[in-house]
Amino acid sequence: MEGAHHVNVRIDDLPVRDELRGKSPYGAPQLDVPVRLNTNENPYPLPEPLVERIAERVREAARDLNRYPDRDAVELRTELARYLTRTAGHEVALANVWAANGSNEVIQQLLQTFGGPGRTAIGFEPSYSMHGLIARGTGTGWISGPRHDDFTIDVAAATEAIAEHRPDVVFITTPNNPTGNAVSAETVLALYDAAQAAKPSMVVIDEAYVEFSHGDSLLPLIEGRPNLVVSRTMSKAFGAAGLRLGYLAADPAVVDAVQLVRLPYHLSAVTQATALAALEHTDTLLGYVEQLKAERDRLVTELRALGYEVTDSDANFVQFGRFDGEGAAHAVWQRILDRGVLVRDNGVPGWLRVSAGTPAENDAFLDAVRELKKEQSA
Repeated sequence: MEGAHHVNVRIDDLPVRDELRGKSPYGAPQLDVPVRLNTNENPYPLPEPLVERIAERVREAARDLNRYPDRDAVELRTELARYLTRTAGHEVALANVWAANGSNEVIQQLLQTFGGPGRTAIGFEPSYSMHGLIARGTGTGWISGPRHDDFTIDVAAATEAIAEHRPDVVFITTPNNPTGNAVSAETVLALYDAAQAAKPSMVVIDEAYVEFSHGDSLLPLIEGRPNLVVSRTMSKAFGAAGLRLGYLAADPAVVDAVQLVRLPYHLSAVTQATALAALEHTDTLLGYVEQLKAERDRLVTELRALGYEVTDSDANFVQFGRFDGEGAAHAVWQRILDRGVLVRDNGVPGWLRVSAGTPAENDAFLDAVRELKKEQSA
């Protein structure tokens, strides 16, 4: 257009909300290296019979793409309820389950419903950084709660913080990301009771990694506790990070409530078809989970044998360190990367995180850290 000229405009030059100014979007930096163990992905590609079944289901769905998908995802939610009932030791039905585009959208819908301007949420950090980011994105005030030095939740300090701040939403991540440790039912119940005593608050248990845990799901705790929600994902155990399918289990009233904020037809017909195909192959996919659990435990054992400090892990990743001195962890991260292995330096001072990969990938990582140890002792 004549007379038009280009001006470099930054985000902060736009009339964005104050709480978003100066912030960075979430993302794990991805590099093209032989072994990538930095994003907690399931390293096993979907088995060929499942790929074929996905193609069949998507082909069927494609015939009706001129129509809107099932807005309430009834078939999918029914199958998710069946999966939870079978694997989590507590019977849930269609009315207890809601699904969305990844557990991040589940969290967003919960914060849109129970948080928002003038309300607050609390999480116990270090933990999943998206809880705080989505809180900001929904105008919810964010409170960072305490943990012990061993990354367990400091129950006394946490209940005190809940009593003081009286948050509207409480996040408990178990197994915790990025540290890997699980939270006991006793701790969850103590925080739930504290939250209800302060004022009726929603307590969200984020169980994204629970299938990798040595222990059981905390899903049975929702019984008789209408303000307790369990959030899950198909990204990890189901090896379907590219699918973007998360879900929650809670009292039916919670499922009704989040539908007040969900976008109409938010789950595409293709997403629903793909997720249903994956649920048909649950047993095969959970077989991969057992392999990953064994590899995760091997990483813990080997790293400790090499003299590293390792946080107990119930997830598909391991936090290891402790690297003393400013920038020490990042220096080790770089030296591992120099050997063709990408792990995560996610900002916990003195620690790095490695995702459990295939046996060959884990061998490459362990070889890299062994070389570092030899150099250090030389």
